[in-house]
Amino acid sequence: MWRYDGAMEITSAQKDVRDVFMGGFAGQLVSAMVWGASGAACTWHSLRLGELVLILGGFFIFPLTQLVLRSMGHAYRLPKEHPMNALGMQVAFTLPLTLPLVIGIAALHPAWFYPAFMITLGAHYLPFIFMYGMWQFGVLSATLVASGIAIAMYVPVPASLGAWLTGALLFAFAFVGRRVARSNIPAS
Repeated sequence: MWRYDGAMEITSAQKDVRDVFMGGFAGQLVSAMVWGASGAACTWHSLRLGELVLILGGFFIFPLTQLVLRSMGHAYRLPKEHPMNALGMQVAFTLPLTLPLVIGIAALHPAWFYPAFMITLGAHYLPFIFMYGMWQFGVLSATLVASGIAIAMYVPVPASLGAWLTGALLFAFAFVGRRVARSNIPAS
């Protein structure tokens, strides 16, 4: 069992995060499914339903991630005294706290719901670079932000494009993160 003695190095703490959360594999996989379900709801029913699926589904990403990790027979959380727990909690609340902005933008311009959410999601991934010790989260962050901006500026229709693209990016990144976590090569 891992014990924190107050002298843990940052790189060791980052490795713990990579190992426990498999480089973000389960979380990205669950997130990809939520974004895909939202895209499907938007494409085949309505933008409003797509918005509800993404917002409400988003609140279940972390518990579902833990369920996926458990079902794989894997550790599903860091020990209580782990130094990265506080950062993880702060990161977890950044996205829900940006929802009023996303909802406000969508109220004025409905087609910008997904692009706005993509931009806030991309910003949400920036602290993951440090927490996981993986520069790859910076690539994911930049790709989401740039894609959200491009879709908002140049592709107003279909409204669901941002959901489908984000779902695909998160799905692909799940396997990138897992590969990094499985390798013994330092990720940063």
